[in-house]
Parts: sequence; structure tokens; C-alpha cells
Amino acid sequence: MARYTLAQSPEVVLTVAGKDSPKAREKAMAELMELMDSGKLDTDLADGFSPDQFIEVRELSMSEDREDPITQAVQVLNNLATLKIKVQELRSDAMQVRSQIDILFTDEIVSEEQINSIKEGFKTLKSFAQLNMKFLDARSQAENARQVLDEALKSPNSEVKTPVESVTSNEVETVEVTNVVSEPVEVVTSTDGEEPVITIEDAIVEVPVSKSTKKK
Repeated sequence: MARYTLAQSPEVVLTVAGKDSPKAREKAMAELMELMDSGKLDTDLADGFSPDQFIEVRELSMSEDREDPITQAVQVLNNLATLKIKVQELRSDAMQVRSQIDILFTDEIVSEEQINSIKEGFKTLKSFAQLNMKFLDARSQAENARQVLDEALKSPNSEVKTPVESVTSNEVETVEVTNVVSEPVEVVTSTDGEEPVITIEDAIVEVPVSKSTKKK
């Protein structure tokens, strides 16, 4: 069985025998016209509406549940793309109707023609609101589908290797000073019982030098 709905009236579902095909869509179109002619369906269709504009309603069967996850992910994203197009088509008209609603909450005098225009716009506003809710739900569900595809499309060489940081040696070497001429040492004796102080004139102190220092 093929099932179809309308962007203008998402709550309406038309069911015809067979799978989705041009012939099945023609049957759904005939059924739609019968409902409209009998007054059972209050839907305004834009001029030039064709069976190709029907939105197929699909439900996952037991066999589809066992399908390849990638195939399911593509189907979910395809459904999201279809809903996005329909939402974009109705958004402008729906927002225009929404702006007119605020007139009803003012003390401004409104003509009967304006009121009738707003009432007619309610149908578009309702269709857009219902379709937009479906789109938001579908977008939330499509996040997992996008992750499935990202994993499937990942390159085996996409892993980034962690660069090896160069290790700087902290070892130091001691510069030996040779040929030091011994200088006289003066010993100062404290008179208050403290330890004697040794004074060395012209003392030479060994200074540690880092290996990382560049020689000029």
C-alpha cells in the first residue's frame, strides 16, 4: 500500500493500492479530488498542483528494520531534506499571516476584508506549524543518521599521530679553570667567640655552563 500526504494538510493521509509510482499517485490525486468535491476535505490547493507534489508517508517494516544501517541513515536524511523544502515553501506565507494576527490584539479598526484574509491565512499557518514540527522532530532523529554516515566515510588514514616532542637535556657541564695562581689567604679572628672568617683575594669561582648554550 502506498500512503501520501499534503504539505498544505499534513493530517490528511491518502492510501492507495500498490507501491509508490506515477500510477499510484494518480489514484491518490483522484481520491483527493473526490474528498474535496464532497466537502469532506477543506484544503486549498495552489494552481498547478500535481501528483508529484504528494509526500510519501513511509513506516519501517520488519524487513526494513534489518536493512543496512547506512541505507537507513540515507533514508532518514532524505526525508529530512524533503521536509526542509516544504517548510521553506510555506514559511514566507505563514510568517506573513502570523504578523497579521497581532492586529486582533489592538484597538485599531480592522475591516471585514482584513478579517477574512486572516481567517483564510489560518489554513496556511496551521499547515506550516504542523509541518515545521515534523521537520524539527526529523532533524533531531537525523543526528544519529549523520553520525552513522560520518563513521562510514571516515578515511583509514584520518587518525592524526601525536608529534614526538624533542627532549632538551638539562645536564650541565663544569668548566674547569686551570693554571690558577694561588693568592694569599687572610684569616680574620673574631674576638667575640664567633668562628673565624677566611678572606680570599681575587678568588676564581667555577661557573656551570648549560650544554644547550650555543658556541659562537
